[in-house]
Amino acid sequence: MVVDADLELDARGLRCPLPILRTKKALATLHSGQRLRVLTTDPGSMKDFSAFARQSGNVLEVAHEVGEGEYEFVLVRR
Repeated sequence: MVVDADLELDARGLRCPLPILRTKKALATLHSGQRLRVLTTDPGSMKDFSAFARQSGNVLEVAHEVGEGEYEFVLVRR
């Protein structure tokens, strides 16, 4: 699946809570409706990004494993 993103964040190799903290910081640079694509390798990311989207009000448009141990998320800034 290819999704156009306005900004990409490579958080591979980082452990919780760093992927979420960096995502929050990156989203703050975007305007409402813009997309952020994030790549992670933290196995807890699936739960973390789902919870983050619910709590922050941003839309989690894509959340899936793209390869063994690598995850992709696309969030739409609220």
